[in-house]
Order: sequence, then C-alpha cells, then structure tokens
Amino acid sequence: MTSIASSVAVSAASLPTITTLKKSPRMPVLFLGHGSPMNAIEDNAYRRSWQILGTEFGTHAGAKYPTPQLVICISAHWLTRGWHFTAMDKPKTIHDFGGFPQALFDQQYPAPGAATTVQEISRTIATPTIGLDTHEWGLDHGTWSVLKPMFPNADIPVVQLSMDYDRPAAEHFALGRELARLRELGVLIVGSGNVVHNLRALRLNGPSGQTYDWATEFDAVVADHVVQGRLSALQDFQKLGQVAQLAHPTFEHYLPLLYTAGAASVTPSKDAPRFFNANFQGASISMRSVIWT
Repeated sequence: MTSIASSVAVSAASLPTITTLKKSPRMPVLFLGHGSPMNAIEDNAYRRSWQILGTEFGTHAGAKYPTPQLVICISAHWLTRGWHFTAMDKPKTIHDFGGFPQALFDQQYPAPGAATTVQEISRTIATPTIGLDTHEWGLDHGTWSVLKPMFPNADIPVVQLSMDYDRPAAEHFALGRELARLRELGVLIVGSGNVVHNLRALRLNGPSGQTYDWATEFDAVVADHVVQGRLSALQDFQKLGQVAQLAHPTFEHYLPLLYTAGAASVTPSKDAPRFFNANFQGASISMRSVIWT
C-alpha cells in the first residue's frame, strides 16, 4: 500500500486535472480558532477579525488574494469512519450545539456546494480514499460560524472534509499535503478548531488573564513550531504527555491544524506565518489563528 505520507511537489505539471477550477495565484491557508458558537453573532474581537480577514479577498483595491473559487473547510465537528467530502449542491446549515439563544439557531449560511468539483478532487487523491456524502451532513458551526463573517454573501462554494478520528496524526497531516496542490486552483483551505480546547476546565467568569499554565504551555509550543517552520513536529503533540492531555482531553479540535499545517508545509511561505486572536477564551480555549501565504 502506498504511504499517504509521501511528499507532494507543487508545480504546473503536478496540478490535478479538475475541469471546474481554473489555475490561479496561490491561495493562502487558514487555521481559525472558532471557540464558542456565540462568536458567530456577538460583536466581539473574534468576529471582527474574521470580517477583516474576509476583506483581504477579492478584486477591490487593497485585496491581497483573489476571491476563492472554492472553500474546503476541515471542521472539528465532523468525525467519520474514513474521510468524506460533502457532495451536495445545497448543503444545509447545521446547528450542532445546545443551550444557546434562539438567535444562534436562526443563523443560516446558504453557500452553494460543489458536488462535481469534489468528485473530481476525490479522484485525484489515491490514498486515502475519500467518500462523497450526498445528503447526511452539510455545514456545521465549525464552518459557518467563521465563514459567515468572512464571506457574508454566501456566494462562494463551500465543502467540508470530514476527519477520521481513529487514524494517526501523521495521516491527517499527510492529507493536508495532498490538498496543497489545490491552492494553485483557487481553493482556500480552512481548518477550524482550537489550539487548546478543554471545555471541562472553562472559567467563564474568572478573572481576566487567569489562563491555566498547561494551556499557556501547549499554546506556546504550537506557536513556536509554527514560527520556526517545524510544521511536521505538530504531529507529535501527544509527546507532551499530561500537558497535551489537559489541552485536549479529546483532540478533534487540534486535528484541523494538522491539515492546514500539512498544506502549508508543501510550499514554505516566503513570508512569516501571521498570527491573530492569539489569546484565550474562558481560560482553556486558545483562539490562536494563523494564516500562511
């Protein structure tokens, strides 16, 4: 069996043949800490940062990147056996949470899907096999909560890629490397999770700045790997032992970072990765986000 960890060279010759996408300037890669679903509707620094980020895309003066032809989002909230793309023309908005105000449940993000495109993309990836979900899932809050502020018109096709939680970290990173070629075809790859995510340890009403030492330590290790370009080292997060276990009692919110780091590792950025929202929500959720160009 061919290893999915094999290297991927990005060049014109290696671009996959996808008839529904056109070659474009290379798109950035985003990892977004999404935190509480309420960030989608509250007027806070996180939502405003996503709105500002959205203005960096387009054809207007001052835009840094073209409008994406497609967004592929890897959300912490879609776990499956094997991997799957959403492959419906009109993905539904999923409200996969409870106990929040009705205003949050009223949110809709009617972005179109891209069924034909993901069929083509899935055929270009030999390992692992990526299935097509034509009716069950849609866009969960890990996706729409960050994309709605960024692209409020909901006119850019969006698909989700599920994650197989039971597979080794190296396979998630390697699949990100496979997806990297799509950056040359106008595809914006977005990972949506959190660098630190421990809901059991939330301090919603605690003093400002009262972040746990283990949370600060784990976040700092991840940030240092990113700054130093040691992106493959992010796969080894469990070697931090108890610090990692406290930062991620379950690690589905960490895995999206591996996809984006994998995609960024194929063609190292000419510019330093840019952090934003590098702080904590509720003392145990790191909102650290990063863009690789």
